[in-house]
Amino acid sequence: MSNYSTVLSTSNKIIKKYPLCDYCLGRLFTKHLHLSSNKLLGKKLKNGYESKHSCYICKNLFDNLDHFSKLMLDSSFDYEFRTFSIGTIIKPSIVDRDDALKSEFKLRGIDGIKSNITKELGKLFSKKTKKILNYDDPEIIFTVNLKEHSCNLRSKPIIISGRYTKSKRGYSQKQKSCENCSGKGCRTCNFHGISEFNSVEGVISKLIFEKFGGTTTKFTWIGGEDKSSLVLGSGRPFIVKLQNPLKRNTKLSDCISDFISIFNLKIVGDSPKTPLKFSSLVTIKISTDSKFDSKCLKKLKNLKNYPVIVSEKSGRSYEKKIFDINYKKTSDQTILVKIRVEGGLPIKRFVIGTDVTPSVSDTIGTNCIADEFDFLEIIINDNN
Repeated sequence: MSNYSTVLSTSNKIIKKYPLCDYCLGRLFTKHLHLSSNKLLGKKLKNGYESKHSCYICKNLFDNLDHFSKLMLDSSFDYEFRTFSIGTIIKPSIVDRDDALKSEFKLRGIDGIKSNITKELGKLFSKKTKKILNYDDPEIIFTVNLKEHSCNLRSKPIIISGRYTKSKRGYSQKQKSCENCSGKGCRTCNFHGISEFNSVEGVISKLIFEKFGGTTTKFTWIGGEDKSSLVLGSGRPFIVKLQNPLKRNTKLSDCISDFISIFNLKIVGDSPKTPLKFSSLVTIKISTDSKFDSKCLKKLKNLKNYPVIVSEKSGRSYEKKIFDINYKKTSDQTILVKIRVEGGLPIKRFVIGTDVTPSVSDTIGTNCIADEFDFLEIIINDNN
């Protein structure tokens, strides 16, 4: 007996006992016959036979896929995307009936009902929208709940790199989180995680929200500065991940606000897997209650190429290097120090000497404080 004759015999036994739609009947045998269309095979096997009852397995769910496709269209109306993937949630009873029927008729190696529903819904949505189904790296991920007739959507994050300069003192680098949700995103903060935009992070986030939509931003800072610090030169690099963007192909342009300039913005493939190595050129205004001794100040030159050990409260310690150091005495009680230092050295602690060895205070034998410090340049190492 040929393959098709065996299939025809088994399918006749099934439809005599169970009413099945073309999709569910065909699915039971397409792999056995090396065919691709469940619906066409199911229709052929029925040979004109139709039951008055709904499909035993899916309860005619395949006839209602247009409804769920419309839910997908409605939920993605505001989104700009080219590729998508889809996941579905169906009633467990559908899977149970499918498994029971396959077991009863000893049918093996058959695609499950859930994967078939997902596949057909994806094909239908793709046909309607001309979007490309892509499970490897989709821009939009749909989760369609066929139990509750709902559709959730998640948009692939966008990663943006850029630089900023800060020309006025008194503005923080980081933005305070929304007090209501602690940065997670809620209705109070329009799901942004921040409710104000009066910092470097806030201004950059606001610009990105206006360009792309989206919910929250997560920053990777290449170093940090004080509220009172300026950031000059070619600016501080940053990388920001935007969650759930609406748009993906918006043109990025430079932005100048009251206190910062944002430039070199571009979409990049991914965030760095490890922290970027960089160095900073910094000027530090240092003062003391006593007087600076010119002979003692010369000892600062000894810090060049010397390892500086920074100890944290956690017990962890790390090492930073000063590549160059110069100073200028501006009064008996103030000096201006210019250093090029490995990124990540806490400047104020380095001056005072709090769990930092050697420090400016220890080196010159005078208690010092950093009144302010500014960044003239931030240089990312070429070998990152």
